[in-house]
Amino acid sequence: MALVRLYALSLTRIVELTEDHISRDQEHTYLAVNQHPFVLPPRLARLIDDQLRHSTPRHSTTAGRRYLLPGQSPGRPRNPLGLADTLRHHGLPARAARNTAMMDALADLPPMVIADLLGIHPKTAERWATLAGENWSEYVSSLT
Repeated sequence: MALVRLYALSLTRIVELTEDHISRDQEHTYLAVNQHPFVLPPRLARLIDDQLRHSTPRHSTTAGRRYLLPGQSPGRPRNPLGLADTLRHHGLPARAARNTAMMDALADLPPMVIADLLGIHPKTAERWATLAGENWSEYVSSLT
Protein backbone atom coordinates (compact mmCIF):
# COMPACT_ATOMS: atom_id res chain seq x y z
CA MET A 1 0.00 0.00 0.00
CA ALA A 2 2.96 2.30 0.61
CA LEU A 3 3.84 2.19 -3.10
CA VAL A 4 0.30 3.32 -3.91
CA ARG A 5 0.25 6.12 -1.34
CA LEU A 6 3.77 7.40 -1.94
CA TYR A 7 4.16 7.03 -5.69
CA ALA A 8 0.58 6.75 -7.04
CA LEU A 9 1.38 3.37 -8.59
CA SER A 10 -1.49 1.17 -9.69
CA LEU A 11 -1.81 -2.30 -8.22
CA THR A 12 -1.47 -3.70 -11.74
CA ARG A 13 1.96 -2.09 -12.02
CA ILE A 14 2.98 -3.00 -8.45
CA VAL A 15 2.33 -6.74 -8.84
CA GLU A 16 4.60 -6.82 -11.93
CA LEU A 17 7.59 -5.44 -10.00
CA THR A 18 10.55 -7.79 -9.63
CA GLU A 19 13.85 -7.66 -7.80
CA ASP A 20 15.31 -6.11 -10.98
CA HIS A 21 13.36 -2.94 -10.22
CA ILE A 22 15.31 -2.48 -6.97
CA SER A 23 18.79 -0.96 -6.85
CA ARG A 24 20.99 0.40 -4.09
CA ASP A 25 23.88 2.76 -3.58
CA GLN A 26 25.77 3.72 -0.42
CA GLU A 27 22.91 5.80 0.97
CA HIS A 28 19.60 4.80 -0.61
CA THR A 29 17.48 2.05 -2.07
CA TYR A 30 15.68 2.85 -5.31
CA LEU A 31 12.64 1.51 -7.07
CA ALA A 32 12.77 1.95 -10.85
CA VAL A 33 9.45 2.61 -12.53
CA ASN A 34 9.49 3.42 -16.27
CA GLN A 35 13.28 3.70 -16.08
CA HIS A 36 12.97 6.39 -13.37
CA PRO A 37 14.45 5.55 -9.97
CA PHE A 38 12.42 6.64 -6.94
CA VAL A 39 14.13 6.77 -3.55
CA LEU A 40 12.44 4.39 -1.13
CA PRO A 41 12.04 5.39 2.51
CA PRO A 42 14.37 3.25 4.67
CA ARG A 43 11.56 1.34 6.39
CA LEU A 44 9.92 0.46 3.07
CA ALA A 45 13.30 -0.58 1.64
CA ARG A 46 13.80 -2.94 4.60
CA LEU A 47 10.32 -4.44 4.11
CA ILE A 48 11.05 -5.07 0.43
CA ASP A 49 14.43 -6.59 1.28
CA ASP A 50 12.76 -8.90 3.81
CA GLN A 51 10.12 -9.88 1.26
CA LEU A 52 12.77 -10.78 -1.31
CA ARG A 53 14.92 -12.59 1.23
CA HIS A 54 12.01 -14.83 2.25
CA SER A 55 10.67 -15.58 -1.22
CA THR A 56 11.42 -18.97 -2.69
CA PRO A 57 12.64 -20.01 -6.14
CA ARG A 58 9.07 -20.98 -7.05
CA HIS A 59 8.24 -17.25 -6.82
CA SER A 60 10.62 -16.46 -9.66
CA THR A 61 9.73 -15.45 -13.19
CA THR A 62 10.74 -17.67 -16.09
CA ALA A 63 13.89 -15.52 -16.36
CA GLY A 64 14.73 -16.31 -12.71
CA ARG A 65 13.77 -12.91 -11.25
CA ARG A 66 11.66 -12.86 -8.12
CA TYR A 67 8.42 -10.89 -7.94
CA LEU A 68 8.06 -8.49 -5.03
CA LEU A 69 4.50 -9.80 -4.61
CA PRO A 70 4.51 -13.40 -5.85
CA GLY A 71 1.29 -15.17 -6.71
CA GLN A 72 0.17 -18.65 -5.73
CA SER A 73 1.03 -20.06 -9.15
CA PRO A 74 4.76 -20.61 -9.61
CA GLY A 75 6.42 -17.92 -11.69
CA ARG A 76 3.39 -15.61 -11.64
CA PRO A 77 2.79 -12.33 -9.77
CA ARG A 78 -0.02 -11.81 -7.35
CA ASN A 79 -3.41 -11.04 -8.90
CA PRO A 80 -4.07 -7.27 -8.63
CA LEU A 81 -7.81 -7.81 -8.07
CA GLY A 82 -7.11 -10.20 -5.20
CA LEU A 83 -4.62 -7.73 -3.76
CA ALA A 84 -7.22 -4.94 -3.98
CA ASP A 85 -9.74 -7.16 -2.17
CA THR A 86 -7.23 -7.98 0.57
CA LEU A 87 -6.34 -4.33 1.06
CA ARG A 88 -10.00 -3.31 1.11
CA HIS A 89 -10.72 -6.06 3.66
CA HIS A 90 -8.12 -4.43 5.93
CA GLY A 91 -9.63 -0.97 5.46
CA LEU A 92 -7.10 0.18 2.87
CA PRO A 93 -8.91 1.23 -0.31
CA ALA A 94 -6.20 1.26 -2.98
CA ARG A 95 -8.14 3.30 -5.54
CA ALA A 96 -8.83 6.15 -3.12
CA ALA A 97 -5.20 6.10 -1.96
CA ARG A 98 -3.92 6.23 -5.53
CA ASN A 99 -6.29 9.07 -6.42
CA THR A 100 -5.06 11.09 -3.45
CA ALA A 101 -1.43 10.38 -4.28
CA MET A 102 -2.01 11.43 -7.89
CA MET A 103 -3.60 14.72 -6.80
CA ASP A 104 -0.68 15.38 -4.44
CA ALA A 105 1.89 14.63 -7.14
CA LEU A 106 0.18 16.98 -9.59
CA ALA A 107 0.41 19.80 -7.07
CA ASP A 108 4.21 19.55 -7.34
CA LEU A 109 4.89 18.40 -10.90
CA PRO A 110 3.46 19.17 -14.35
CA PRO A 111 1.16 16.55 -15.90
CA MET A 112 3.68 15.65 -18.61
CA VAL A 113 6.28 14.80 -15.97
CA ILE A 114 3.77 12.71 -14.02
CA ALA A 115 2.72 10.93 -17.23
CA ASP A 116 6.33 10.00 -17.95
CA LEU A 117 7.15 9.01 -14.37
CA LEU A 118 4.09 6.85 -13.85
CA GLY A 119 3.67 5.55 -17.37
CA ILE A 120 0.19 6.97 -17.86
CA HIS A 121 -1.14 8.67 -20.97
CA PRO A 122 -0.46 12.44 -21.05
CA LYS A 123 -4.18 13.16 -21.56
CA THR A 124 -4.96 11.17 -18.43
CA ALA A 125 -2.42 13.22 -16.49
CA GLU A 126 -3.97 16.43 -17.90
CA ARG A 127 -7.44 15.33 -16.77
CA TRP A 128 -6.08 14.58 -13.31
CA ALA A 129 -4.42 18.00 -13.18
CA THR A 130 -7.74 19.61 -14.07
CA LEU A 131 -9.46 17.65 -11.31
CA ALA A 132 -6.73 18.68 -8.89
CA GLY A 133 -7.25 22.31 -9.85
CA GLU A 134 -3.66 22.70 -10.99
CA ASN A 135 -3.02 24.90 -14.00
CA TRP A 136 0.37 24.21 -15.53
CA SER A 137 -0.27 26.17 -18.73
CA GLU A 138 2.08 28.97 -17.61
CA TYR A 139 4.82 26.44 -16.99
CA VAL A 140 4.34 24.87 -20.43
CA SER A 141 4.31 28.25 -22.19
CA SER A 142 7.54 29.24 -20.44
CA LEU A 143 9.26 26.24 -22.05
CA THR A 144 8.58 27.41 -25.59
